[in-house]
Amino acid sequence: MIPLYKIDKGKAECLLCPHFCKIAIGKSGICGVRKNTGNKIALQTYGVLSGYSLDPVEKKPLYHFFPGHNILSAGSYGCNMRCDFCQNFNISQNIPENLNPVTTPEKVLEKARSAELNIGIAFTYNEPVIWFEFMRDVATIAKNQGLFTAMVSNGYVNSDPLKEITQFIDAFNIDLKAFNSNFYRKLTGADIEQVKKGLKQIAKSGRHLEITTLIIPGQNDDEREMASESEWIAGELGRSVPFHLSRYFPMFRRSDPATPQETMDRLFEIASQNLDHVYMGNTFSESGQNTLCPKCGLTVTIRSGYKTRLLNLDDRGKCSGCGNLIYRHFSITS
Repeated sequence: MIPLYKIDKGKAECLLCPHFCKIAIGKSGICGVRKNTGNKIALQTYGVLSGYSLDPVEKKPLYHFFPGHNILSAGSYGCNMRCDFCQNFNISQNIPENLNPVTTPEKVLEKARSAELNIGIAFTYNEPVIWFEFMRDVATIAKNQGLFTAMVSNGYVNSDPLKEITQFIDAFNIDLKAFNSNFYRKLTGADIEQVKKGLKQIAKSGRHLEITTLIIPGQNDDEREMASESEWIAGELGRSVPFHLSRYFPMFRRSDPATPQETMDRLFEIASQNLDHVYMGNTFSESGQNTLCPKCGLTVTIRSGYKTRLLNLDDRGKCSGCGNLIYRHFSITS
């Protein structure tokens, strides 16, 4: 187990994420939930839930990880980024004063085991990295009981903690919020290079990886940027990594108009030139939802909202037309 902080005469430094917060006694770091108690940095949200729900796994979004199944989603409070466009700002940027634990890892697992068509646990809603200890304890029990684990994250985490996370998390959807350093520095308060480094580490670990980019007009919707982003994903992570383009709507401190559908369509086409599986989310369009075999072009999955229909696939997730493997994680019984 790697150290998550170092402390000397009451002075604490958090080692979990690249902020390396120096935290005075009685104070918390940027995330708002990791507090210097004087002799350690303690997680204030252990066992504290902001919400949980049984969701289609596609809602995370994870389109290539046991498609058609459900996953129990759970989240807490706080985040180590300060995105002015945050879609979950009410729990990530606003932390209640009363943080009394409401559950235990065992209770979460009891709920997961009883849920219909459930493959396991997803840590989501706020930033799971800062929930490290609780996430680790839940995930360890889950894997011992044959359940799978997933994490929806901004990917802003140091390499040593991430190495441990990849030991107990099976699937990741990472928000690559843009592909320019100015965006990250000004709009998130973070460093894009650390996120890119983490993405390469996850891909190298062999864990399932999908990526999401929220498209914000005038901020990260440049065609050349999308070409560069999709080329980098293909070259560094693999062209088969599923890539989700999500439509922005005004939220939190940002009031720009919603992303035009024409912009989404244009960037979808650009990314599709470099990647095998590109999707569009948070739109009213039916396009950009289905999965086609990249080798023979046969449609193997039709999606409408969160309803998923699998077709032209064998029982191991291979295209019945050409035998190409589409879903490495397809059936919990195979």
